Amino acid sequence: MSENVFAERIVQNLLDTDLYKLSMMQAVLHNYPNVDVEWEFRCRNGEDLRPYLGEIRQHIEAMCELSLADDELAFLESINFMKPDFLRFLGLFRFNLRYLYIGIENDQLCIRLRGPWLHVILFEVPLLATVSEVRNRARFPHMVMSQARDQLYRKFDWLQTNASSDELAELQVADFGTRRRFSFKVQEEIVTCLHKDFPARFVGTSNMHLARKLDIKPLGTMAHEWVMAHQQLGPRLIDSQIAALDCWVREYRGLLGIALTDTITMDAFLTDFDLYFAKLFDGLRHDSGDPIIWAEKAIAHYQRLGIDPRTKTLVFSDGLNLPAALSIFRALRGRINVSFGIGTNLTCDIPGVEPMSIVLKMTDCNGQPVAKISDEAAKTQCRDENFVAYMRHVFKVPSV
Repeated sequence: MSENVFAERIVQNLLDTDLYKLSMMQAVLHNYPNVDVEWEFRCRNGEDLRPYLGEIRQHIEAMCELSLADDELAFLESINFMKPDFLRFLGLFRFNLRYLYIGIENDQLCIRLRGPWLHVILFEVPLLATVSEVRNRARFPHMVMSQARDQLYRKFDWLQTNASSDELAELQVADFGTRRRFSFKVQEEIVTCLHKDFPARFVGTSNMHLARKLDIKPLGTMAHEWVMAHQQLGPRLIDSQIAALDCWVREYRGLLGIALTDTITMDAFLTDFDLYFAKLFDGLRHDSGDPIIWAEKAIAHYQRLGIDPRTKTLVFSDGLNLPAALSIFRALRGRINVSFGIGTNLTCDIPGVEPMSIVLKMTDCNGQPVAKISDEAAKTQCRDENFVAYMRHVFKVPSV
């Protein structure tokens, strides 16, 4: 593979996104085709991205040229939960700039989406990947692939030195690094090396294009937007998590059974995650807060419900690296199944490169605010402080 770390295109095709965007999109098509939403970009580390506005806009406009090729549709047809009507819709889908605003507001890069959920849902991952790569092209134009590859193999060496052969046989790691990758070509190289040489168990990637190209398993279920939207779609706010989980179960009938827990904190989630859902879902995904405390709560909850935790899986995906994954694995080994999705620390970990912390989150659904009250205070997000206070009251979540 060429030592050049930047391809001509930033977003390769419509499959150059994460699986959970497509799984949620199908559920939106079948259940909420007329719901309107708003999204807002946020750079958590406060980096000045204004100099990159023109190039970001240029690459976003190039996304509108993308459509699914016949062989890409054939790949999606091979996935057992994707329905024919959804694939027909995807075959017609195009990114539409009428739903996107990008400019400068309050001396910051501003990106907003506003339109039908069904038509804006796919913007998130390629938009974030575009912002990340445009910034990296400007700041690190002389980077070469060997720097990323050598860093990855140093991690492999560390893992082989610090983990036993028995641990390596059980430790499961996946690539979740599309949205904040250094570049597409770096992610492709990292996933190729993981697939070929990873000393533990490389179980797949969230990126659909790379899964197809490299013939590896695509991974993903739902994201925060699914639960957040139901705060304005369910019959009552207090029932919103139940409505989100119930709709998912009806859509996928036991498939895609990993539930995300931290939209309104783990404690509030477990209050709604009763025996019915605990039996139907294969496990839970962690995305904020102390991972061991979270896991202990999950294990205790399964035990209270009379479910053997060893029949369930916990997926960890919050800012992980291999040392953190190995530490969590050792703390929980033999008590519950665990798997690790590592993102930025795989696809944007190059000496001298400081990755950004960027997100694009839903802020409104049907003209009303939605919120994420995370297990980590810095990740709480909502445009309406009154709505956050109301949610805290309804779900008995203490203020931080």
